[in-house]
Amino acid sequence: MPTTTPPPAPRLIPLWLKIAYTAFVAVLVPYYWRAYGPLNFLFFCDVALLLTLPAIWLEHRLLISMQAVAILVGQTVWVVDFVLHLVAGGSPLHMTDYMFDPAYPLFTRGLSSFHGWMPFLLLYLLHRLGYDPRAFRWQAALGVSLLLVCYFFTPPPPAPTPGSVVNVNYVYGIGEQEPQRWMHPHAWVGLLLIGFPLVIYWPTHRLLGRLFGPRAADARRVGSGVPPADAETRGEASVARRRLPTSAPAAPAPPPPVTPPPAAQRTHGTRPPSAARPTSPPPAGRAAAAS
Repeated sequence: MPTTTPPPAPRLIPLWLKIAYTAFVAVLVPYYWRAYGPLNFLFFCDVALLLTLPAIWLEHRLLISMQAVAILVGQTVWVVDFVLHLVAGGSPLHMTDYMFDPAYPLFTRGLSSFHGWMPFLLLYLLHRLGYDPRAFRWQAALGVSLLLVCYFFTPPPPAPTPGSVVNVNYVYGIGEQEPQRWMHPHAWVGLLLIGFPLVIYWPTHRLLGRLFGPRAADARRVGSGVPPADAETRGEASVARRRLPTSAPAAPAPPPPVTPPPAAQRTHGTRPPSAARPTSPPPAGRAAAAS
């Protein structure tokens, strides 16, 4: 009997968005590489920009969830700082001062605008694909590893030349002019290794789990004609077992047909007991003679 192949699941992210995102990254990467060097791609925001590229094509929930855990807090602060500049003419955080500095080319500032729309893109992707609860532990491992790499292999401030990348991910302090003097450098980076997972990643993970968790995502996927994602890959074995379709109990087999016994048949030289002839009375004349 020929087997039928199920139709492929419909894509949840539109093709035009994938192409537009790919084109943006294809322009930004060579420009940033030439302008700032490879160390620039160790910043959390740039790592998220690069990892989202394969994730958006593969519609990979775990990779997208990891990037959301990593940068939503920081990029939201960037957006707030940018809006304050637009409304009030400045911000005490000074994160986006360069976006309003005419010394920087407009094209460069346009590329850097991804800090503003990236968090909204990640939220949209989570809305379409759902949040993977494994993202916290994977991003915690990636974030800690990246901080250690930046601490041991990237230069501290100040920058030797204008435009040089220093103090990647603030492993030497908040400012870019000189390292922090509040505590020993090892103690500072130790605080970052603890603070990023507990203060930034964990609350973000909990919030995204409530907003885009498995149940909400499954409801959206079913509404889009896509089967619910496998709960086992989300670490929800018990939920998966409860969601397994239960087959209807098999109907009892019908009783075998009752075959009536064969009719009694005569056998040669014998007569059935029920067929014995009755004894008829003798004629009246013979009865009188006999008496």
